[in-house]
Amino acid sequence: MKVLITGSAGFIGFHLSKALLKMGFEVVGIDSMNNYYDTKLKFDRIEILYGYSNYSFFNINIVDRDELFELFDSTKFDLVINLAAQAGVRFSIEKPHKYVNSNLIGFVNILEACRNYKVDKLLFASSSSVYGNNVEVPFSENQNTDKPESLYAATKKSNELMAYSYSQLYGIKSIGLRFFTVYGPMGRPDMAYFSFTNKIYQGEEIQVFNEGNLSRDFTYIDDVIDGIINLIDKLDHIDDNYKVYNLGNNAPVRLIDFINTLEKSIGKKANLKMYPMQPGDVLMTCADIEESRKDFNYSPETNIEVGLGRFVDWYTSYYQKSTK
Repeated sequence: MKVLITGSAGFIGFHLSKALLKMGFEVVGIDSMNNYYDTKLKFDRIEILYGYSNYSFFNINIVDRDELFELFDSTKFDLVINLAAQAGVRFSIEKPHKYVNSNLIGFVNILEACRNYKVDKLLFASSSSVYGNNVEVPFSENQNTDKPESLYAATKKSNELMAYSYSQLYGIKSIGLRFFTVYGPMGRPDMAYFSFTNKIYQGEEIQVFNEGNLSRDFTYIDDVIDGIINLIDKLDHIDDNYKVYNLGNNAPVRLIDFINTLEKSIGKKANLKMYPMQPGDVLMTCADIEESRKDFNYSPETNIEVGLGRFVDWYTSYYQKSTK
């Protein structure tokens, strides 16, 4: 099977590309290599993927319709997995047009490329942020998601609606994946667990919002990748032409407890300063994963102690930090 993975130099895109390459898939990766965070990490990820003969990479931004269509014109894809997006909740308040360009215009380009070049299977990244401040937990896929707390969440909800319309109009089997705070080695430096680790090592102050009384359903990267691979395997057996699935851990952790676990993994105390709730934040995320479990045997197994321990091991090796 020949698979296109957009955002292949990104965190989830890299790990998924690597897993599929190991399984013998032919993977074509594209990425804009933008500087939202340190590009060295992105280039290091791609360097690892270049070690596989069944991998090819193109520096393409999905916003560039002509370049994207040229790629689709030259290569027949059996499956497209769209993971390219402008990420980050708080950054969407500062730079809204980046989200409109990448997450809306870019996603329409992906849908149009699939339509014009007869790709009938599409997986795409959505987000737990679409649930907003929903008070009914755990979050299930059939809950109302029309009250996003950030522009980022609004663009992800828009992706789901756009994909639904294309599935109905053109018969593209479109599956949305609502990721819940994915973390792990080679992760995104803008994510809390990564930036907290940086600041603990450097002795810098960590801003703790809502005094640490926020809970997140932290989901380890290997569990997410296993879930996606299982989904790909079961894709032809899913009757619905459009569906969304939660990929979470179903075990939310309070922010303050998360920081305590990170301190233990590093062996050093954090310098904490408490702040009120930030605009765009939600109090809790928690995934109902019964649909994912039922349809493709999704079964996350990594708890926060193990997952953060693995991340810190990678971090200390990558940045050559001393341990404990």
